[in-house]
Parts: sequence; C-alpha cells; structure tokens
Amino acid sequence: MDIRIIPVTAFEQNCSLLCCESSGSAAVVDPGGEPERVLAAAADAGVNLEKILVTHGHFDHVGAVARMACDLALPIEGPHPADRFLLDTVPQWCSQFGFPPGEAFVPDRWLQDGDQVQFGDQQLEVRHCPGHTPGHVIFFHRAERVAIVGDVIFRGSIGRTDFPRGDHADLLASIRNRIWPLGDDVTLFPGHGPTTTVGEERTHNPFLQGPYG
Repeated sequence: MDIRIIPVTAFEQNCSLLCCESSGSAAVVDPGGEPERVLAAAADAGVNLEKILVTHGHFDHVGAVARMACDLALPIEGPHPADRFLLDTVPQWCSQFGFPPGEAFVPDRWLQDGDQVQFGDQQLEVRHCPGHTPGHVIFFHRAERVAIVGDVIFRGSIGRTDFPRGDHADLLASIRNRIWPLGDDVTLFPGHGPTTTVGEERTHNPFLQGPYG
C-alpha cells in the first residue's frame, strides 16, 4: 500500500491518499478541503477513488467530504457516531473560521471499535480513540505496520482537548490502550505534521512520560 500525504486548508491538515497498488483502488482519509488537490494526487497516482474515510468530525478534516461524496458518488465510512454533533455543525465551524463553505453529512457507515474497512485488496482495522473528540477513530493496517491516527497523537505532542466534548483523561487512555499496543515499529500518520512511530512517541513524547505514558 502506497500512502500519499496531501496537506490541505490553512491548517495544513494531512489528508491521506491510501493507494492499493495491486487493484488500482484508493481511499482518501479526511479530505478537509481543496478537493481539486486530492483529485490531482489520485490522478498522479493512477488510482480510482473507492471511498472516503473519516477519523473525526472537526471541520478541517471533513470540510470537503460531502462535496466529494456527492460529486464522485463515493461512500463515507466513519467516524464513530459520538461525533455526529460535529458533522451536523460543519457549516457553522467553517463560517466561524473563515473557511470555504462545508456541508453537514451523515456517513454511509458509522464505525465502532473493532470494525474493519476495506478498499481494493487492503484491510484496515478500526480503533475508537476518544479524547480529542468523543467519536475519533484511527485506521491500522496490520500488514504494512502503519496507522492513520488523525489528531490523537503527533510527533512530540498530543491532540487538543479544549474543543467541545474533548476529554484529556480519555485521550491519554486512548493512547495507552489503543495506540501503544499496536507495537513500537508502527509508523503513525498524524492529522498534522510529520510522521513518527509508536516507539518514538512512547519514549520521547513529553506529554506521555511518567504517569501519563
């Protein structure tokens, strides 16, 4: 599986294009804006978009989801239903932050911890990781040893919990119970900033040392 990162919006949100090299299909994770850039990346990779995956409901991660789903007839999978309140208010959030208009939407499939999603010949495992938002999920590709982790954890940092229904204790528990067990060799693709690994963050992330790690 080939992963291509497309930073979009003024927040430099990492939209991920997951390409199945054996089938020529692809899934796009968190197209928060600038759909034309996402489509250009898919064309450059020579893949056909099969579905949209969503880690959580914040507007910088979902601003272009409804438009792409409608224009390209793509199904939407994720996030967990606890983020419904965020998906319902996408237009208000986009307006508040001066972003291009975004549309509210209901995914074709809500995701739960332990679910699996597929595209092409690829299979991803779903882990529910509340804290940054109550319905945040991550996508783990066991064979490739990679995880798309949204805004749960970053290189040297962790997700904010001062947004509506964020919870710091839940976030730390999600990292300890859902991300650490993936294995130190797993590469993490965060929603902002560079990639990292579970081992690097377990050892050096200042927000996760001592009683927090």
